Amino acid sequence: MANAKQVLDVQVSKGVTVAQSNEHTRRWTEKGWEHAMKIGNYDPTREHLNFEIMTGGKVCPVDKNRGIPERIADILSRRGIKDPNEGLAEPKYRTVVNIIFGGSRERMQELAFGKQKVDFEKGADNARVERKRDIEHWAKDVYSFVCGKYGEQNIAAFVVHLDELNPHVHCTLLPIKDGRFAYKEIFAGKDKYEFSARMKQLHTDFFAEVNTKWGMSRGTSVSETGARHRTTEEYRRMLSEECTTIEENISRHQKVLTELQSDIRLAERRVKGLTTMVENLQKTKAEKEAQLSVAERDLEAHKGDTVQLTGQIQKLEKELHEIDERLADKHGKLQEADRQLSGLKEEVDAIRERTDELKEEAYKYSHDVHSKVDSLLKDVLLENMVNEYRSTSVQMNPSQRQMFDDTLMQSIAEQGVEVMHCATLLFLGMVDDATTFAEGRGGGGGGSDLKWGRDEDEDNRAWALRCMKRASRMMRPAIGKKSKR
Repeated sequence: MANAKQVLDVQVSKGVTVAQSNEHTRRWTEKGWEHAMKIGNYDPTREHLNFEIMTGGKVCPVDKNRGIPERIADILSRRGIKDPNEGLAEPKYRTVVNIIFGGSRERMQELAFGKQKVDFEKGADNARVERKRDIEHWAKDVYSFVCGKYGEQNIAAFVVHLDELNPHVHCTLLPIKDGRFAYKEIFAGKDKYEFSARMKQLHTDFFAEVNTKWGMSRGTSVSETGARHRTTEEYRRMLSEECTTIEENISRHQKVLTELQSDIRLAERRVKGLTTMVENLQKTKAEKEAQLSVAERDLEAHKGDTVQLTGQIQKLEKELHEIDERLADKHGKLQEADRQLSGLKEEVDAIRERTDELKEEAYKYSHDVHSKVDSLLKDVLLENMVNEYRSTSVQMNPSQRQMFDDTLMQSIAEQGVEVMHCATLLFLGMVDDATTFAEGRGGGGGGSDLKWGRDEDEDNRAWALRCMKRASRMMRPAIGKKSKR
């Protein structure tokens, strides 16, 4: 279980829907379960294993009598805190933070089920499977961590699911500080960079306080994993784990983008509708003002019935007053709709930017790992060729062996390490050091008719090859000398 890693995912919302609450508490009808099983990997025969942590860290069956929105309302009422989204036509403020806590699938299944045989295929019967105490202890440690960091009074629900493929916690948290909602202050920070730093720190704190005890690693960044020497199998595992994590994050962001695009379309329709209403009201107002102006002129010029004109003027003035009130209301709603639309577009831009960063991260990571594997394969290939040459040269007659005299293959086969070191010094421009190194090991064939010095248009591969050839000549013993062995 050395490769087990923790999982921590933070999702922010402007409230909890009934559907979300039902999913967390499994408050489903038979049809609800059928639908859930069609779209996800749920096992109703393991549903009885789910539990939640209540106040004081007590392990309890999941309470299906009270939905999460009701629990939130009770918390706010008890503490005298108003939900800022209450009364708004559309929720505006981020009042709920959903945090998923978990770990690598194999490790979480071990905590939940121990060595019991569990069939994870859809439709399997796992009614006899029992919940192990380790998952309860782990969940209580996570609960304690959340309480210490954000306050137990702010936890609306803390449900542990064992009826899915990977056991995990759903924590519904209210971002409240000093008696008020303060999502930006507690989580977001002043910008996306501070938010990113806080999320990384949350991962680190979670590992240090909880998962180091439960045999799960913090996980490392791409730059860290790429900087360490690993075996081929480790590369394979590392690539698989890191790319899977990145792909999951990209998938999650794309899902959020889809939801935001839907919200944007609704917001755009709302803005368009309100704009049309305002334009129609302004047109009606202009018509009424024109009618009023005519009626006032006729009254002043004593044209027509005075009582009728006076009544018409009063009616028009009342209608204009009502139109002004409606215009003021629609202007306010239009400004709010514009702000919401701008906010949604900013969220889309930020998530798109982060998604692009993740894709670039995945590309760089994959390229880095493949480059290292490529270098490893080349090293193995070169070593194999050298060994084959050595074993074959022993069986050659003098005329056949002469064909390889003064070749790079012969030089690498006989003095591979020394030639490579000397070539490296030459490549780096350390000619004097390369000469000293060659002479110190019996070399003396440095003089040659090879052009020396790197050409301006010479690429690294061509330059490296010339350095290898030069090093090969430098490592040869001078005439009359014997090579040091």
